[in-house]
Amino acid sequence: MSAESKKAHNFIQSLIEDAIAKGEHTGKVVTRFPPEPNGYLHIGHAKSICLNFGIAETFDGDCTLRFDDTNPEKESQEYIDAIKQDVHWLGFEWAGDVRFASDYFDAIYDFAVELIEKGKAYVCALSADQMAEYRGTLKEPGKNSPYRDRPVEENLKLFREMREGKYDNGELVLRAKIDMASPNINMRDPILYRIRYADHHQTGDKWCIYPMYDFTHPISDAMEGITHSLCTLEFEDHRPLYDWVLDNISGPCQPRQIEFARLNLNYTVTSKRKLKRLVDEGFVDGWDDPRMPTISGMRRRGFTPESIRTFCDMIGVNKAGGTVDVGMLEHAIREDLNARAPRAMCVMRPLKVTLTNYPADKTETLVLPVHPQNPDLGERQVTWSQTLFIDREDFAEEPPRKWKRLAPDQAVRLRGGYVMTCREVIRDDKGEIVELKCELDPDTLGVNPEGYKPNGVIHWVSAADSVEVDINQYDRLFIEESPDSDKDTDFVESINPESLVVLKGARAEKNLASPGTDLPYQFEREGYFFCDQELTAKAGRPVFNRTVTLRDSWGKGKAK
Repeated sequence: MSAESKKAHNFIQSLIEDAIAKGEHTGKVVTRFPPEPNGYLHIGHAKSICLNFGIAETFDGDCTLRFDDTNPEKESQEYIDAIKQDVHWLGFEWAGDVRFASDYFDAIYDFAVELIEKGKAYVCALSADQMAEYRGTLKEPGKNSPYRDRPVEENLKLFREMREGKYDNGELVLRAKIDMASPNINMRDPILYRIRYADHHQTGDKWCIYPMYDFTHPISDAMEGITHSLCTLEFEDHRPLYDWVLDNISGPCQPRQIEFARLNLNYTVTSKRKLKRLVDEGFVDGWDDPRMPTISGMRRRGFTPESIRTFCDMIGVNKAGGTVDVGMLEHAIREDLNARAPRAMCVMRPLKVTLTNYPADKTETLVLPVHPQNPDLGERQVTWSQTLFIDREDFAEEPPRKWKRLAPDQAVRLRGGYVMTCREVIRDDKGEIVELKCELDPDTLGVNPEGYKPNGVIHWVSAADSVEVDINQYDRLFIEESPDSDKDTDFVESINPESLVVLKGARAEKNLASPGTDLPYQFEREGYFFCDQELTAKAGRPVFNRTVTLRDSWGKGKAK
């Protein structure tokens, strides 16, 4: 973890410092990151990862990784493996072995029996609809279940038979006996256990009853010796139940739950259910599609772990909810890559240029810096030849006012090379421009020409000594700032039709045939692009994903 991350101060850190100063907390600080293995981690989880591991590091404590695997029908080993990879990639190491809530299923069952024996839990046979009716509303208290006063022995027998598989799904549940008139609906005799006949990825068919999250969470924390259970704000109303469970069982310790605001990004959805729909219905190409806000998608797009951790530091940790501008995330990656990314030239839409006064059999090797502000990164070599490629967008036959690129009888400098002037435009049978005939000024390599001024600087590659590449121009997945805020409109209707533009036949410097860096390249004047190894292997030529543009074009009103 970066030193900058460790310096970041937030209200949770202040609460812990306060408790230590007052003697209310002694010993090691232990936090946990508890993902559900029912999908891939997204940028919101990155905030939680940075917070939990960061707090542990700040106080020289431990942070565990525990999978909340209480819903086997929606979980898989694929998600478990992806989550572990994401945490490691972000630069964090969990304490000890990976934990699972299922590691504690025997203990959780025993604590449920303890609650029954204390008269604080009962087996209920109300249907889901009946239970909803009995629960009441925010303005009206609920009603006691007719099964609420079953004798303890009967509850113990029924609960044991639930475990033995003698009842169907939904036929019985175990409920806590708390207060059906509580103003907090979460305390109105919540369900602790339900019947589910499903094979579990860790425990197989050992169990046909599974504990609810609100029961599992505090017990798992206590079993691991967690001191500070950091949750997002939606769990604030569940904290009384968290404390009630720990107050009424003979657990080994009593962790403290503290809530913080979750991360909400504009132009983004982070609901796992909605992300899964995007995957299942083919709106994106898997959980790691570079347009997805998943950590694996961002990694494949070229985001660095440093940029994501920096972003999490930038937005901070607070109690107040709100929406963060995704431009802050893009700013974080631009700043990181601007300082570190190697430079290269890539012509996205090649237009042939023939230098009429340069010998066809001659080539020159030009030396350019890998990074103009960081000489320690070394130099790179590019080939100058009679036939070059420039980008079609860098030529205008009828240039607009203040045009700073190539036009008929106008001169431009080619990046790191000579100045040339366009003398002739060649068209095909359809009238399309297919070639430019230009004249080279041989005295302008690294020198300004005499008597005239070039009309700007453009990038280029040699036709003979460049490599063909494919470009995936990724952009924001949604065109609406709040794609899931309108309850009357399906969020997929806000998908940006230009979130992916594929360019075939682009031409890049020969060095990019085998990229020698784990970082994206800055393609000069275009943006930052990351070599997709998986797609490269399939295509048989380099495939680059656009990480981010050089500047924020959305902030200037593109989406408005």
